[in-house]
Parts: sequence; structure tokens; C-alpha cells
Amino acid sequence: MKYLVMVQGTQADYEAMRGKASPGSPAWSEQEVQAMYAYMSAINDDLSETGEMIDGQGLAEPAHTRTVTLGDDGKAVITDGPYSETKELMAGYWLLECESLERVTEIADRITRCPQPEGAPNYPVVIRPVMEGAGDI
Repeated sequence: MKYLVMVQGTQADYEAMRGKASPGSPAWSEQEVQAMYAYMSAINDDLSETGEMIDGQGLAEPAHTRTVTLGDDGKAVITDGPYSETKELMAGYWLLECESLERVTEIADRITRCPQPEGAPNYPVVIRPVMEGAGDI
């Protein structure tokens, strides 16, 4: 079964990783950022080795977000982000092929243990099965 595993973050979190603290997001040191990248790289390497990894990417910060909606007049309404009302957005993902929900849950548990500075927010890791056909609904 395929699963999308998502990690979340905010614009403040990306800024904290560049050393700019804000309420609820302490500044990260260069060593803390490198430790996080090394941890995530080790997960990626392990998942590639087991053949479970289909794809995985970190996403650009929310400041580079663009939202396209349909306006009342039928024309596209294009808005660039981030927005003060926006909560967490997807910060990265893995598309995995795993034997079971239990296995992908083990992987998500490992992801939650990624090193970060004391006081940094802890976001859930979200697992979503990927529908592969109309019968999956």
C-alpha cells in the first residue's frame, strides 16, 4: 500500500532555522540545523535501502506559496503567501510503499524524534493512504 507521510511547519519555523527567533519558535543554531538534516537524510537512506521510498522532498517556505482559487466571476484569484491567519502548512513529505499501516506508523514515530532546539514546536506527522483506484474511496 502507498502512503503519503507529511510533516508540518510555519513560516516562523523556517525563519527560526535561519536563526531568527519568534514566540514559540526559538532560533536554531547551525549545528541544530545540520543535525536535523543529517537525521532526515539517514531516514531517507534507510527507506531507500528497504525499497519503501518512492519519493520524499522538503518544501520551500510558506513565503513562496501561491494559492489559486475560483472567484465569483469565474476568474482565477491568485494570492501569494504567507498569511497571518495561516496555521501549519506541509513542510515536507515522503511517498512510501509499505507492507502495512503499522510499518508506516513506525516510520512516522521515527520522524517525530527528529532533533530540534529546546522549546521548538512539535507538530504531528500525518499519514494518509494513497487511493490507487476508484474502489479505494
